[in-house]
Amino acid sequence: MRVIWIVLLMVSIMSQAQGQERKHARAYGLKIGVLPTGQLNAITDVLGVQVGHTTLIQGNTVRTGVTAILPHSGNVFQQKVPAAVYVGNGFGKLAGTTQVQELGNLESPIILTNTLSVGTGLNAVVDYTLAQPGNEEVRSVNAVVGETNDGYLNDIRGRHVTEAHVKEAIAQAKSGAVAEGNVGAGTGTVCFGFKGGIGTSSRKLPANLGGYTVGVLVQTNFGGVLQVAGVPIGEELNQYYLNQQIKDSADGSCMIVVATDAPVDARNLERMAKRAMLGLAKTGGIASNGSGDYVIAFSSNPSVRIPYTSSKKTQTATFLRNDEMSPLFMAVIEATEEAIINSLFKAETMEGQNQHVVEALPIDKVVKILKKHHALNR
Repeated sequence: MRVIWIVLLMVSIMSQAQGQERKHARAYGLKIGVLPTGQLNAITDVLGVQVGHTTLIQGNTVRTGVTAILPHSGNVFQQKVPAAVYVGNGFGKLAGTTQVQELGNLESPIILTNTLSVGTGLNAVVDYTLAQPGNEEVRSVNAVVGETNDGYLNDIRGRHVTEAHVKEAIAQAKSGAVAEGNVGAGTGTVCFGFKGGIGTSSRKLPANLGGYTVGVLVQTNFGGVLQVAGVPIGEELNQYYLNQQIKDSADGSCMIVVATDAPVDARNLERMAKRAMLGLAKTGGIASNGSGDYVIAFSSNPSVRIPYTSSKKTQTATFLRNDEMSPLFMAVIEATEEAIINSLFKAETMEGQNQHVVEALPIDKVVKILKKHHALNR
């Protein structure tokens, strides 16, 4: 068993290292939007948020994994965070949504994986939560697990993700730089006919607007007609949905996680979540009939956390007014758009089951097209 874990860890490290060989979009002079990014240009720029991956690459058929997003480093069940869900198109699974919508809070890590491993993710999060110190009397856990279908590259019917893999992703979650591309839940995904994966980005508001940070992480596995900063990349590369020469399906899914340190309640978090779909649309995504496009948004601000138990019958918190939300809306749109583009720029060509090959986005060609359209800063 120890040997297996060492092999899996080496595969995970190698995959993450390979993903780092390709550069982010900004490294080529591409600027998306007008707001500045956070220091890392990642969801972990939001105070307290942590991300962990478990990557499974085995033989010629297993291309899958798990990504875990923790709203803060403490016991999330005991200190819940305000949260909301928005469904762009519901052909998919995001377990735990009804309680989040009903109560307006999140009490578990957010797990992303493949379609047939949602049940495994649920069991693992329940085990993880029940085992945490302070949760000895807990009898109900609302685990939140989302997915995309990586069955083109991955032997999805083999259900290779185990509860141990999910718990490992949670255990590895940390602040700091986030591995992107062919890692975790993005290992076997396809986006716009190219290799998709995990992507992330952030935006920081100026001090006169509160100085708040918004971070987004995406698991991209959807289609449409790719645009990068408004440039019709898919058309110029002759790779897009409804192209008669390329029978590219727009079906798939996109999981979007939005985090902020702004003191925002569940109602306004849902409004932020809705704007993430505008960011997806700006990349050319169409939320097709067969696409599960889900957004879950939460606030990590310590002042608005909801304690599991309290001797008081009321709770007082200070939230942003509606009139202060527009800058956060714009931050969500920009960060979502860039996170999706980063997932494509960071992902590498991958071969999977049945000798299926999905090519990476051809960066050299994309850069030439962007230069032709004067979309680069240099």
